[in-house]
Amino acid sequence: MAIATKIQASIESASWIRKMFEEGERLRKIHGADNVYDFTLGNPNIEPPAEFYAEFRSLAQNPLPGMHRYMSNAGYEDTRRAVAEFMAGASGQAVTAGQVMMACGASGALNVVLKTILNPGEEVIILTPHFVEYKFYIDNHGGVPREVWTDRKTFQLDLAAIEAAINSKTRAIIVNNPNNPTGVVYSAESLKQLGDLVQKKERVLERQIYVISDEPYSRIAYDGKQVPNIFNAVDNSVIVTSHSKDLALPGERIGFLVANPRMTHVDLFMEGAVFCNRTLGFVNAPALMQRLVAKLQHASVDMKAYERKRDLLYNNLTAMGFRMVKPDGAFYLFPQSPLADDVEFVKAAQKHNILLVPGAGFGAPGFFRIAYCVDEAMIERSLPAWQALAEEVGIKQ
Repeated sequence: MAIATKIQASIESASWIRKMFEEGERLRKIHGADNVYDFTLGNPNIEPPAEFYAEFRSLAQNPLPGMHRYMSNAGYEDTRRAVAEFMAGASGQAVTAGQVMMACGASGALNVVLKTILNPGEEVIILTPHFVEYKFYIDNHGGVPREVWTDRKTFQLDLAAIEAAINSKTRAIIVNNPNNPTGVVYSAESLKQLGDLVQKKERVLERQIYVISDEPYSRIAYDGKQVPNIFNAVDNSVIVTSHSKDLALPGERIGFLVANPRMTHVDLFMEGAVFCNRTLGFVNAPALMQRLVAKLQHASVDMKAYERKRDLLYNNLTAMGFRMVKPDGAFYLFPQSPLADDVEFVKAAQKHNILLVPGAGFGAPGFFRIAYCVDEAMIERSLPAWQALAEEVGIKQ
């Protein structure tokens, strides 16, 4: 075999989004781009805010000496200070630059955290439905993923299930808030209960258990709601996030991790994280983007645009008879599949030029994901196709 057996198996098991992308390309050639309704990728279609371009022009016209050279592996001091000030305001905790490390996106930050804390064979609890890549990230660093379902009706935390899953090998729990693929925001009360549970288990098992809060969608919340800060619920917590969604910069790979200042051995954790950032080959976050985001911590894209798209799809699809939890954040819907086999439903949708991702790709067969970070006009055009699909699969309004 030309590549490692494990990598070959991983490619085959994680190919749904790639398959849908390829199918989209095929359908667009046949029917034209305007007649294909691609809801597969969580790729923001909104442009960065005006403040980003103003900073970009300013830096290009007034370059700083040495601005493209290596810096501390943790990132520029002034950028980390700006992030720390923002996070201190958001959490009410005394976050300092020493608890911040700039990273190559949230995914880079998450890999750094896992590399820092995992011993071979230790377990990381992931909450299902879950982001596709978590299992691979955990495996990257010798860990073992342990899937725990959230409440199947609400997708909120199932604390009893989490408690039953924690054992002497548990090293961390990954919480994705707001969640991809469900769009659910975990409540402050449930996070506090999770923190109490983790503290109890740490005492019984005599080991430190981390809660890693993956938050690239933390500023995308609707109906006046805010995403609770994990630092106020769990002492041994770390936030990994990026500016991929709030500043619409996914291709720039700029993010950071922030350790709770109340974390046990927080200084040692940060020392380990900076070391791992270097030795994993990230070395440091992109220098130019660090300079830019330092002054953009309070800027963001217009979240109301996503809220309008959510409402447009949610209201129309539920009126057609599709059943789903109304999301409080992110930019995904995660309806129940009207067919028992979600893969078969996704194939049926393709006949109407609607491209979706089956729930099986997120550890949740029986559902499917819709990414609505697309042009509003495309959503409007897709509605007749959705209606035809609903009729074909026998959904009753």
